[in-house]
Amino acid sequence: MNTARILSIAAVAAFASIGAQAGELNGNLYGTDFEAHVQSTRSSTDVRAEGQKALPNFAKGPVADYAARTTSTQARAAVRSEALVAIRANQIATGERS
Repeated sequence: MNTARILSIAAVAAFASIGAQAGELNGNLYGTDFEAHVQSTRSSTDVRAEGQKALPNFAKGPVADYAARTTSTQARAAVRSEALVAIRANQIATGERS
């Protein structure tokens, strides 16, 4: 009984591993060769020229400087002293307990 169970488990494991590694007939396993199936409509020089033209504006979105726009109603020393009082009263988690 134990031998038959072990053999059946081994057979199921073998079929599962073969099925998990099955790819397309052309050897495309998990889409690793998807670039080979793409037909480009533009030349590489056009694409590079467009990239060079867009480079100066790359990642330059609107700058939100909220710290410069808002003014504080409390002094920095007052805020720090309130934080120290809250920490000592265990109202704020500190260290590795947070």
